Amino acid sequence: MPASSEKSPPDSGSTGKRGSVIIARVVGILCVAGGFMLGIHGLDHPGSPMLPTALGMIVTGLVAQVFALVKACYAGSQGKE
Repeated sequence: MPASSEKSPPDSGSTGKRGSVIIARVVGILCVAGGFMLGIHGLDHPGSPMLPTALGMIVTGLVAQVFALVKACYAGSQGKE
């Protein structure tokens, strides 16, 4: 049995993975919310380029959310080994 002074240091890799998941979730939420707000404003001005920009922001937010989900599942499966 190892002594208390021989404990291994905490794994900083899991903290980095958790941080990247949180960042991806925040970016995803902000992009989706901003995309919907731009889209609503773009409906008032049909000739403006706001609707394609809003669609791009919504897609970017969804991609960020999927990335966060996959990264969280992958990190969870790696931590249980």
